[in-house]
Amino acid sequence: VQLQASGGGLVQAGESLKLSCVASGRTFNRSALGWFRQAPGKEREIVSAIGWRSSSTYYADSVKGRFTIFRDSAKNTVYLQMNSLKTEDTAVYYCAADPLLARVLDGISNYWGQGTQVTVSS
Repeated sequence: VQLQASGGGLVQAGESLKLSCVASGRTFNRSALGWFRQAPGKEREIVSAIGWRSSSTYYADSVKGRFTIFRDSAKNTVYLQMNSLKTEDTAVYYCAADPLLARVLDGISNYWGQGTQVTVSS
């Protein structure tokens, strides 16, 4: 599986962005997917994840109620809709995929995208 993330940019606090991650490969529909972020000087952290059936989702406490993860199997794409952005959301965002949701949640996915920069100004 190869992952290509996009959709980052520079926005003001309170605005929205939607990140996309397109996956190649036949295993997309059976893969759990996740979004991670890494801010300068900080460790990478999980933001959100979704199981291959879409019935299981996970959100970090810091983004609950503001971010939504969803997948479109027809487009082999997972999205992260980010609303009410805050300056502390500034980071490079990465998408990840793995057959096991547990591995995505643990940050040890087999497949990673290249990252897209999100910058939120005050």
